[in-house]
Amino acid sequence: MKVVTLKDIPNAPMEGAERIEGWTGPVSRSRQTIIQPEDSANYNCSVVNFSQGCTTGWHTHNCDQVLAVTSGSGMVATEHEQREINVGDVVHIKAGERHWHGAKRAGTEGRWRWRDASIDRAWRSDTQPA
Repeated sequence: MKVVTLKDIPNAPMEGAERIEGWTGPVSRSRQTIIQPEDSANYNCSVVNFSQGCTTGWHTHNCDQVLAVTSGSGMVATEHEQREINVGDVVHIKAGERHWHGAKRAGTEGRWRWRDASIDRAWRSDTQPA
């Protein structure tokens, strides 16, 4: 078992910050990695911080992704819909689904944070203890 305290986890800059349509200000992303890659073959979990107007850009994952909004407000979109998300909202994105997510242009007090827990689908369905 491992217990961590978020304030003790380094907040490292991330590449891939893109502007949401219509935003002209600077953008940045940072990550606090809760579960390090070498700590689990089945999960990864991070807190990711977005500056106002910042998005991930379109992308996919080879496993399901769960986003839990912990502060601010943002947007999440697939090729079929776009939704506003706020503190307390949890988003499930299926493996392979093309999507983006990020902070809104206004009203977010400058930051948007989520907890990202990606789960290896094969492990979950084949080897999860009963």
